[in-house]
Amino acid sequence: MPLWTSEERIILKALSTPAKIQDFLNTLRFRIIGENETCYSPRLVLRHREAQCVEGAMFAAAALQFHGYRARIVDLVSTAQDQDHVIAVFQIDGYWGAISKTNHGVLRYREPIYRSIRELAMSYFHEYFLQSNRKKTLRSFSKPVDLSRFNNQQWETSEEPIWYIPEYLVSIPHSPMLNRSQIARLRLADPIEAKMTDIVEWE
Repeated sequence: MPLWTSEERIILKALSTPAKIQDFLNTLRFRIIGENETCYSPRLVLRHREAQCVEGAMFAAAALQFHGYRARIVDLVSTAQDQDHVIAVFQIDGYWGAISKTNHGVLRYREPIYRSIRELAMSYFHEYFLQSNRKKTLRSFSKPVDLSRFNNQQWETSEEPIWYIPEYLVSIPHSPMLNRSQIARLRLADPIEAKMTDIVEWE
C-alpha cells in the first residue's frame, strides 16, 4: 500500500468517483510539453498542482485505485507529426470510460458507455488532428496497462521522476485503428473544427 500523508488522503478520499477525479484534474494547471520536461508521480502532481497528459493519467489511475478500481492507463499513439496522448480508463457495469488531462476542449473525459477499449479509443479519433493542416493523426492504441505492476517501485508516492512508466508504454504492442486505404481516404477536419482548438483551458 502507498504511504500517503494525511493531507494527501483527505484529497484522495474526496475524489470518490471518476467524474470527481476529472473535475479535480481540470483544476490543475496544464504544463505544455517542452516547457518543463518532467514525469511527476501522483504525489508530485498533488504537491505542484500541475500536470501534463501522462502525469494526469497516472494521477487519475492512482485516485481510482485509492477507491477500489484498478489503476489502468491506455496509450493513444499519433503520427510522428503529432503528440501521443495517455488516458486513465475505468469500468462501470462492464462499460469503459476515461479520464483525461488536456488543455483543449477536446480529448477529454469519456462516460463509461463503451463496450471495448477499441470503441473507447476510437471515440477520440475525429477530435485528434493537427491544427496547422487539419490532418487526422490518431493511429493506434495500447491495451490497458495496470500500473500495479510498478507497485514495488512506489510509483504513486515517488519523490523522483517515474519515466519508466511512459517508457514502458512505448515498448508494448499497440493495435492499429486504420488500414492504409482508410488512411489514404481521410478527410481533413473542417476549418471550424480547427478554429475550436484555439480554445484552451490554461494559457
